[in-house]
Amino acid sequence: MTNTPRAAEIAVVADWRFKLGVALFALSLLGPLVFIPLVAVLGLSAAMTTAISGGILVGAEVLLVVAAAVMGKNGYAYIKNRAFGFLKQYGPPKEVGRARYNIGLAIFAIPILFGWLAPYAGTLIPGYEGNEITFAVVGDLLLLVSLFVLGGDFWDKLRALFIHDAKAVLC
Repeated sequence: MTNTPRAAEIAVVADWRFKLGVALFALSLLGPLVFIPLVAVLGLSAAMTTAISGGILVGAEVLLVVAAAVMGKNGYAYIKNRAFGFLKQYGPPKEVGRARYNIGLAIFAIPILFGWLAPYAGTLIPGYEGNEITFAVVGDLLLLVSLFVLGGDFWDKLRALFIHDAKAVLC
C-alpha cells in the first residue's frame, strides 16, 4: 500500500472505527431533531419536558465527543476536510461587483434597521404583533444571507471592526 493522501483516506473510510464514529455523529445530530419534538407532544408537564429535552441535548453533545474519539484523529480530520471543502465551494467569493455589493448592503441594513425600529413602531407594521419571533428569525436569516452576498472582502471589513490596530485604506 502506498503512502499517498488518497490511500490514507481510503484506509480511514474503510476502518470500522470510522464507520461507527460517523454513525454516532449522525445519531448525535438527528437524535435531538427526532426525540425533542416527540417529548413535546407527550403531554408532560413543562418542567418535565424541559428536563428531558435538556438531557437529550446534553446526551447529543456527549455522543458527539464520543464519535470524535471513536473515529480518531485521522477520521475526524477526514470529516472536517470533507465538510469544509464542501462549504468552501459555496462560500462567498473574494470580490463582488458593485451591483451585488449594493444589494448585499441593503439586505444587511434592512434587518438591523427593522430590529431597531420594531420595538418603537411595531404597531405600525402590518402583521408584526403576535409574529415577533417570525420577523426576528427572518431578519437573522437575511443578515446571514447578506454576508454571503457581500463577499469575502466584506468579511474582512467586518473582522477589522474587532481589531484595534486596523486602519481603513480608501482608494
